[in-house]
Amino acid sequence: MHSVSKLTGIENEAALEASIASATSALLEYRRPDGHWVFELEADSTIPAEYVLLRHYLGEPVDAALQAKIANYLRRVQGAHGGWPLVHDGDFDMSASVKAYFALRMIGDSAEAPHMARAREAIRSRGGAIHSNVFTRFMLAMFGVLTWRSVPVLPVEIMLLPMWSPFHINKISYWARTTIVPLMVLAALKPRAKNVSGIGIDELFLQEPHSIGMTAKAPHQSWGWFLLFRGLDSVLRVIEPLFPKKLRARAIDSAIAFIEERLNGEDGLGAIYPPMSNTVMMYEVLGKPADYPPRAVTRRALDRLLVIGEHEAYCQPCMSPVWDTTLACHALIEAGSEQALPAAKQGLDWLLPRQVLDLKGDWAVKRPEVRPGGWAFQYNNAYYPDLDDTAVVVMAMDRARRASRSQEYDVAIARGREWIEGMQSRDGGWAAFDVNNLEYYLNNIPFSDHGAMLDPPTEDVTARCCSMLAQLGATVQTSEALAAGVAYLRRTQLAEGSWYGRWGLNYIYGTWSVLCALNAAGVDHEDPVIRKAANWLLSIQNEDGGWGEDATSYRLDYKGFEGAPTTASQTAWALLGLMAAGEVGHPAVARGVEYLKSTQTEKGLWDEQRFTATGFPRVFYLRYHGYSKFFPLWALARYRNLRNTNSRVVGVGM
Repeated sequence: MHSVSKLTGIENEAALEASIASATSALLEYRRPDGHWVFELEADSTIPAEYVLLRHYLGEPVDAALQAKIANYLRRVQGAHGGWPLVHDGDFDMSASVKAYFALRMIGDSAEAPHMARAREAIRSRGGAIHSNVFTRFMLAMFGVLTWRSVPVLPVEIMLLPMWSPFHINKISYWARTTIVPLMVLAALKPRAKNVSGIGIDELFLQEPHSIGMTAKAPHQSWGWFLLFRGLDSVLRVIEPLFPKKLRARAIDSAIAFIEERLNGEDGLGAIYPPMSNTVMMYEVLGKPADYPPRAVTRRALDRLLVIGEHEAYCQPCMSPVWDTTLACHALIEAGSEQALPAAKQGLDWLLPRQVLDLKGDWAVKRPEVRPGGWAFQYNNAYYPDLDDTAVVVMAMDRARRASRSQEYDVAIARGREWIEGMQSRDGGWAAFDVNNLEYYLNNIPFSDHGAMLDPPTEDVTARCCSMLAQLGATVQTSEALAAGVAYLRRTQLAEGSWYGRWGLNYIYGTWSVLCALNAAGVDHEDPVIRKAANWLLSIQNEDGGWGEDATSYRLDYKGFEGAPTTASQTAWALLGLMAAGEVGHPAVARGVEYLKSTQTEKGLWDEQRFTATGFPRVFYLRYHGYSKFFPLWALARYRNLRNTNSRVVGVGM
């Protein structure tokens, strides 16, 4: 009996090694020739729909082949409810549905086609397109479907306001800032789309579209603040036409200067879709021809976001090479094979020169004394490095440094740490791109029906920064920054034991992130804060051994976790979190590992259609195609490595 048990153990170890080796080989297949990784970054139907509408706005020559492929994509992701969701198998979303329907009509789908009739009925049965969000309304106003009375007043003179004013572009998040500046020029000049085919979507409304006024209060907005800002909007609507023309011209020049300083070549303004699209439309209304260099380079940046397959095509919201590369490096360092480690080294060498060392971005408005030292998420986005990427890159480089005893990453690690320490907000937490972006009242302005105007500190990013500091040797006794960060994490734990995940979906992601940080910071595994979190993760394991969470967990009235189908990436996060809490020997961890092994494909990968990442909670979600390729490998290798050691304690930050 003893020999049979021993044989079974050997077979299990061999199967685990085979799984790790297969996943490693599969991940390496995606490596680019220069050593980096970049996977598809898929959002919902709105981005490809907006891309189609942009081309018709500009009156560009029709690319029938490309449009047909985008149409195939849009039809495939249409939901069973007839409309379009924000996530795979998700609920109906009005704005996504209106944009997708409009794009398909532009492409040439008949309004009477069965799928279009279903979409129209789904939209009308929910009150019609009047319930579209502010961004959609701006687009519809530019196409003449709605009037400009249906959108908030966005006076471009905002560009001239002093920093002490209640509203300033440096008091909102980087994504809102880069989106809103070109949009203010559009709102001032009120352009009309060329729309050569003359397509409209009046049939999606239950009332005369031109009679529609302003948006209703969003669920996250308070009545007091909302009514105050609505009143201000009404006043601005009356007095805006009276603004001096010279003042307006000066404000438009200021907006253009802001944009052109940050154009970022073929990576585009902010290196994200909406600002790029708004910038191209801005140049159009300013009368700049298609070959005007700033317009032309931004237009090319948009085409670089396209993913074109044999039968389908879609447009990404941005690219994620730095994030993908550093996470792939972590997984390969964990795998630790002769095949994996040189590839991880090459990936880190690709990352090294992408550290921003010579330019102070918008973050420096509130931290002028801090030296730059971060990494951006995209290929190039020097004005907007982010703390999450920076912390994860630094931890990967530190792991490589430990293994090789080389000093080649020392300067990069030191500068990354210095920048992150300088970017801590006054509440002890860290945000993604900014510092002390805490003007919460701004989420109540009419423009902010999405509730994503700000970039305040969050649990997941704070955890990552704490993990980095602790991995580099800081302790709560020796580092004020780490002590304040750990205190922030302790007080943000929910009653059920979880933590909110701002950039990953959602409480599983947040809890994994924080457990890694607390472990790295030396918090005892028996501390109630860790016990509570580990028990929560154990309590939500699915019957198949994995973990899953749906985007509905971001709802404002969250009252506790509700089960969702298992995904490979969320299972990996739960496993990594439990192992950070000292639970490598728990039967639930073994079941999770078995789930990953049993669902691995012959190619060494995992199929994952569900969205597991977040752009803006309740508004915009992401499917990183790389997550199911490196996170399961990371978890399996971590499990093997801990089982092979005596201490069974995770000795790194994540």
